[in-house]
Amino acid sequence: MVEVDSDRLNSFMGKMIGDIGAAMNASLMLIGDRLGLYKALAEKGPMNSAELAKATGTAERYVREWLSAQAASGYVEYDTKSGKFSMLPEQAMALADDESPVFLGAVGNVVAATFLDEQKISDAFKTGKGVGWNRRSECLFCGTARFFRTGYKHHLVQEWLPSLEGVVDKLKRGAKVADVGCGHGISTRLMAEAFPKSTFFGFDYHEGSVQAAREQARDAGLSDRMHFETHTAKTFPANGYDLVCFFDCLHDMGDPVGALKHSRSTMAKDGTCMLVEPFANDRLEDNLNPIGRVYYAASTMVCTPASLDQEVGLALGAQAGEARLREIAREAGFTRFRRATETPFNLILEARP
Repeated sequence: MVEVDSDRLNSFMGKMIGDIGAAMNASLMLIGDRLGLYKALAEKGPMNSAELAKATGTAERYVREWLSAQAASGYVEYDTKSGKFSMLPEQAMALADDESPVFLGAVGNVVAATFLDEQKISDAFKTGKGVGWNRRSECLFCGTARFFRTGYKHHLVQEWLPSLEGVVDKLKRGAKVADVGCGHGISTRLMAEAFPKSTFFGFDYHEGSVQAAREQARDAGLSDRMHFETHTAKTFPANGYDLVCFFDCLHDMGDPVGALKHSRSTMAKDGTCMLVEPFANDRLEDNLNPIGRVYYAASTMVCTPASLDQEVGLALGAQAGEARLREIAREAGFTRFRRATETPFNLILEARP
């Protein structure tokens, strides 16, 4: 018989109960975001369930249960005297304000996709094969776009681009930029809006995402400077790009060395390649923390399967780390490589010929 430490067991069970509660409430986060419950409560609260239901055109009995779960989670506040619910400014920033630098309300879509696609990933565990983005649930695409938008909106133009040597000056004068793995084109649009003299080309191998990016460009009146085409990272056309960007996507690619090698061939002689990757230390033991926990889970369910579905299938994973990425860039022929800046969630790396 293995001796069990009761205090350690109780502590672990407490952690598990907390995790189960968080998992169960992920769907409620999605509902609150989709139906505008968080936004209404943040803007009009304090309210009881009937008032919130009326404000959002929803059914009171469902809203009552939802609010109770949110209060138990610490996502909203409950006042016992008035029987009303409200949101603290900090809670509203995370769940009700799309423009907030810490908005996480979109994560419900991403979590939903991991459950919807679980059978595909379980099968892949047995076969070792990949699961490409073209086989994923649609909510993964919109959820990923909204999730990454928060960081890009508050860091890309303000911090990341200025951290690159000479790039902002080129963009102000008028540069050519390639956004590889552009998805819905959110990063492309943010740069295009900030630098009206530059031209931007977005490439993605998922046709649905490219169509969505084109629609957003039209809606924003930027179609003359934002062009989107369906290409892989190894087939997009050369154009003497002053800047080639990979936003949170290089580790998803089957052949990241080939992708960077091709990118190098498409660039101007003094061009720059910017890699935005999930923050990771180089050793596993240094990533065993809350951020690493999220990224390893995402890597298991999304990133690694995507890479294994492609040629080479290197499967870097979302926690590759700077040293491994430096090695990839060196193999691709880049001679200069540095960490330009970082956030708690991202590494911003600069590679030059």
